[in-house]
Amino acid sequence: MIALVTLHLVAGAIAPLLVRLLGPRAFWPLALAPAATAGWALTRTRAALSATPPTEDVRWVPTLQMDLSFRLDALGWLMTVVVGVVGTLVLLYCSAYFRRGHPGLGAFAASLTVFAGAMVGLVLSDDVLMLYIFWEITTVLSYLLVAHTYRAKASRVAASQALIVTTFGGLAMLVGLLLLAHEVGSTRLSDILAASPSGPVTTGGVLLVLVGALSKSAIVPFHFWLPGAMAAPTPVSAFLHSAAMVKAGVYLVARLAPTFAELPVWRWTVLVLGGTTMLLGAWRALRQYDLKLLLAYGTVSQLGFLVLVLGLGTADAALAGLTLLLSHALFKSALFMAVGVIDQATGTRDVRLLRGLRHSLPVTWWTCLLALASMAGIPPFLGFVAKEAVYGALWHGGPHGGDPLQWAVLAVAVLGSALTLAYSGRFLVVGLGSRDPEVEVGQRTPVKQVPPLLVAVPGALALAGLVAAPLAGRLEPALAAAGGTWPASRHPVHLGLWHGLTMPLLLTVLTITLGALLVLGRRTVTAVQVAAPDLPTAQDVYRRMIRQIERGATEVTGFLQRGSLELNLALVFGMLVLLPGGSLLVHAAWPEQVRPWDVPAQFPVAVAVAVAAVAAARSRRRLRGVFLLGVTGYGVALLFLLHGAPDLALTQILVETVSIAVFVLVLRRLPTRFVDESTRHDRRLRAALGVLVGATVTGLGIVASGARVAPPASVGMAESAYEFGGGHNVVNVILVDIRAWDTMGELSVVLVAATGVASLVFLHAERTSSNVQHIRRVLGQRRRHALAAEDWSRWIPAPTAMPQRRRSLMLEVVTRLLFHTIMVWSVYLLLAGHNAPGGGFAAGLVAGLAIFVRYLAGGREEMQAALPVVPGVLLGLGLFLSAGTGLFSMLVGGEVLQTWVHDLPLGPLGEVHVVTSVVFDVGVYLVVVGLLLDILTSLGASLDREIDVEREARA
Repeated sequence: MIALVTLHLVAGAIAPLLVRLLGPRAFWPLALAPAATAGWALTRTRAALSATPPTEDVRWVPTLQMDLSFRLDALGWLMTVVVGVVGTLVLLYCSAYFRRGHPGLGAFAASLTVFAGAMVGLVLSDDVLMLYIFWEITTVLSYLLVAHTYRAKASRVAASQALIVTTFGGLAMLVGLLLLAHEVGSTRLSDILAASPSGPVTTGGVLLVLVGALSKSAIVPFHFWLPGAMAAPTPVSAFLHSAAMVKAGVYLVARLAPTFAELPVWRWTVLVLGGTTMLLGAWRALRQYDLKLLLAYGTVSQLGFLVLVLGLGTADAALAGLTLLLSHALFKSALFMAVGVIDQATGTRDVRLLRGLRHSLPVTWWTCLLALASMAGIPPFLGFVAKEAVYGALWHGGPHGGDPLQWAVLAVAVLGSALTLAYSGRFLVVGLGSRDPEVEVGQRTPVKQVPPLLVAVPGALALAGLVAAPLAGRLEPALAAAGGTWPASRHPVHLGLWHGLTMPLLLTVLTITLGALLVLGRRTVTAVQVAAPDLPTAQDVYRRMIRQIERGATEVTGFLQRGSLELNLALVFGMLVLLPGGSLLVHAAWPEQVRPWDVPAQFPVAVAVAVAAVAAARSRRRLRGVFLLGVTGYGVALLFLLHGAPDLALTQILVETVSIAVFVLVLRRLPTRFVDESTRHDRRLRAALGVLVGATVTGLGIVASGARVAPPASVGMAESAYEFGGGHNVVNVILVDIRAWDTMGELSVVLVAATGVASLVFLHAERTSSNVQHIRRVLGQRRRHALAAEDWSRWIPAPTAMPQRRRSLMLEVVTRLLFHTIMVWSVYLLLAGHNAPGGGFAAGLVAGLAIFVRYLAGGREEMQAALPVVPGVLLGLGLFLSAGTGLFSMLVGGEVLQTWVHDLPLGPLGEVHVVTSVVFDVGVYLVVVGLLLDILTSLGASLDREIDVEREARA
């Protein structure tokens, strides 16, 4: 089962490539995934129907008790066969429906294939958390498929509407499933159903699960999203909205009914909303002129019928409901695909423009006739067998069985079925132009040739509804087993075409008679519908709710987010003081003794840091504020050093130095003084808030450090660091060995930050290209003049490129003397960091500062001459080296990012301690250098260019 879901995922991953190579014919190999699923399920029929169905369990997230748990019981088997067979035919249909070059066809093929796999995972999941994950995957993929033609506003609106409604239901369902799992003490769906929990929590959980199921299956009041989703391409409607996605809610109702059908909240919710949906959807279908919308509202009606029957809570109703589910998947997918044929052949789906299709498209006309007859419950089709079984279940359980509620349900079923026949007749008589069989050739709707496969696929599905009816008796054991375990019925219902002159047969005759009268009197029905008052619909309520939510969000955002940094910080800090700070006063367990410092020298350093921080906050000049802020950073570094952490102190000093340099670069484009128009009252409020925030953070630190109940993770870290990572520098070993995955994530964040910095400055593509061209020019000059005597005589390679007024001879001389020493020191920190203070991060900062010194001495020309490399190359190469160590570890049989230690003997020179994590550190080194080079290129060279342009313009 896991392999089948994976097969769909792999097929979806390669779908864009197949579409690029094969065009629409790529749907043929993609159809093998659902075909294999259906074939596999059919070969497991006997095992699925047994008392011990096949299961598969793989531990996935033990801390969340989430396992890859799958179970192929009878209901899962039935749904898998339906999804696999219909999915195979829909993908084959796509190969003829789309044309080569169709925009977004690769993404469409991938989404549709993966959706089929998600449905398989959903119906086979035996873990409620996995069921929810697959549930939401179908929601997201449905959104992508409905919005396939994203340039059309109708598609975007319909996709968003379906996403919001079904996601809301999915979240409610998740809460309900977790409540039920908590009641039972297990997340296994089979355990929950076997335990039959009860009580208020169970009632609330069941109601929330029903919200998710009913929203997914478009049951009132969530029914409005499905007709809008018909903006999707026809294959999406044929699969998702008739045989797959909307059946997910029906499946959940059928799955839970044997356990929870006796709950009053279940019975009244399912029966009232299901019956209302059946009648409302059928009534709305009678007034549609678009064939696809007619089928959409018909689908809403049929889904209500399915939920009504399957949620009833008897063995006969379960058997009848699953038979109806099977027949509905056949005739409704056939009808949607037939409408796709009509649309492609005629260019319209408007029934007022269609004439003479019985003669123009005879095969499609017969396909529609067979499918419509099954939908209307006309013998000898599977739809008739299912509907008569429904009547039998309701009759024997209603007035004959003493349940008055089933009498009302029976009346709703008869009336809804009559309306179903009425809109089926409207589709046939009006939509297919069959009202006048002697239509003149010149009056027929012109048609164009369509591929034969496009006609054959819906024809096969419609014909299956006719062939399956005589075989219904053979299908009965499997369908009865899929319905679950129920008490024996006094008058059991059986599937078949003929049971004699029984009350269900008389009810069928009554249904056909009422439906025929509605077809004959369709003009009167239309007049009544037109004359009826327009009442508020669920669609109107939804739109008003969305408008109110958007308006409320806009007002709240406008009130809280005014573009004021002061207000934003006040809100954040205020909530910090209010919530964590308030909990400190109410619930905090303060330690009995607090040690103010470890060494006395920490106290004056802390005082100096506090004074510098206050002075920075009161500074009116930007540059002064930056340097005062730097004092606080260097003071923290000194505190690290006094606390015995030289590695952290080194890193803090380097980071602070780089921060000051970046601040200075930016200050060139800002006013020299802060603009502060606040009143004295505002400043007092800021000071009070600052004191409260400081007190809150201090209190949190004291309480957190005193609340430790377990031994620190650092106990024994020095010994294990050498054993695990082969180094004595615990900090570096943690970064590149023990927590290497975290460092990989941080490197990815650095790349994103570098990209953000560049994108904010290089707003125009020509700026980036000009930098690249300049780097190429510098490299070319170096190759041409590498051995020229005058080139070697220059100790600053590009001093003449800098304006004379900005040159400093002293700075150039200092740069000449220090640059190479700094670079050697950075290499030393890189190589020695595994055993001494340093490492790739600190070494990269040192190298970046060396390049910054070159930039100060010679400007952007000098910086690019010193390191003529595009920053992205260093960033990508660094990430590649860091990730490559993980790949290398896997290739040699180790774990990902595992460190390998080896001592190389060098004779009289001793041994060299080689650790493979040094390569990882080299990657970190390159990423940091690339980031700093990117910052210098963006905030340095780019701003220099802008300043020069402005100065020339003023001159």
